[in-house]
Amino acid sequence: MSDHVTAAHVTATYVIETSLPLQQAAETLAGEQSTGTFVRVERESDDLRARFAAQVVDLEELPLTGDSALPGTVGDPAQRRRARMRLRFPLDNFGPSIPNLQAAVAGNLFEIKELAAVKLVDLDLPAAFGERYGGPRFGLAGTRERMGRPDGALIGTIVKPSIGLSPADLAEVVGELADAGVDFIKDDELQGNGPTAPLAERVAAVMPVLKRYADRTGRMPMYAFNITDDIHLLEQNHDLVVAAGGTCVMVCINMVGLAGLAHVRRFTQVPIHGHRAMFGAISRSPQVGFSFRAWQKLARLSGADHLHTNGISNKFYESDDEVLVSIADVRTPLDGVGDTVPVLSSGQWGGLAHATRRAVGSSDLLVLAGGGIHGHPDGAAAGVESMRAAWASAERGETTAQALAASPELRRATERFGAVRD
Repeated sequence: MSDHVTAAHVTATYVIETSLPLQQAAETLAGEQSTGTFVRVERESDDLRARFAAQVVDLEELPLTGDSALPGTVGDPAQRRRARMRLRFPLDNFGPSIPNLQAAVAGNLFEIKELAAVKLVDLDLPAAFGERYGGPRFGLAGTRERMGRPDGALIGTIVKPSIGLSPADLAEVVGELADAGVDFIKDDELQGNGPTAPLAERVAAVMPVLKRYADRTGRMPMYAFNITDDIHLLEQNHDLVVAAGGTCVMVCINMVGLAGLAHVRRFTQVPIHGHRAMFGAISRSPQVGFSFRAWQKLARLSGADHLHTNGISNKFYESDDEVLVSIADVRTPLDGVGDTVPVLSSGQWGGLAHATRRAVGSSDLLVLAGGGIHGHPDGAAAGVESMRAAWASAERGETTAQALAASPELRRATERFGAVRD
């Protein structure tokens, strides 16, 4: 055995449905994703299989859900069974490389016709991945330092309208938000480097506004400029932001890929705001794809200092319980890397502060309210104040009634957004 061979493994957990006997289905998946083909071949020796084949660790049968089978599924539906299964992959098959890890744990398996469902729900990764990728460079502490907000929930917003504002209009909006005391502002994921508001012009318009505010107050809100683009343009986009004094860049992770995110992490001089746009395409179906738990580990390893998790009472498909699990997952320490800030978004406003704070048990969160700030009946400044007052009240352990009594901005917000969540 060569010197480089190690005993380290990656353990991948899946939920599958199949009409095959469960052990046979598990072995089929393990073979397809490591040494095997549909027949045993000449050089697939017992020794080779022992060293490099994925191994079935365990199987736990689960109740069927009644969901439809994936297209092209074969087998008798009456024989279908469902199970949680763990496979162990030798690290020597792919090394601590996230792209090649994905080929192993999530390559052809979604196409196996004997599987009526297959979802990757968790990954246990050895320390070698943290040693290679390093995770976030700045994390919570670096973010708080650059925002000038040492404690409490970090209150932020998304530029609205999402697209269509001229750079001059954008600068005006940013000035209003800064004066309102917001901690964080971000480009919408739809705002990249288009011809009507290119990145260079947005940076040139926004940064003088933020610098003037910082000169007056000693604190500069963080603006996450969306640098998402073709891979060869990411570094120059980042450098443009940093040269102008910017303190954050945003990357739409699924658009540039995890390897693209890791590429940005290697040269970044500011925190990376990791947006999960398009994540639903790989996660929404319970029958196929990745769970957030598995995916977020790879995103954090690749360098996301902030990572979107969604928020409670959101406008998308995830339940409150699913969102809270996602927030907890991002806050769970990952071997060998620092912390990533969970980013709550989608339908957020001040009336959700108490319920969120109670459920999460922490204010080490970046809470983004788009409509919840810009749509406040009295304008964006009142929207920011309603968020700040609500979160401060929740952090003091007060009731929602106490928060409403103390904050006219929060009371006015209820006229637009409904009752607060207890």
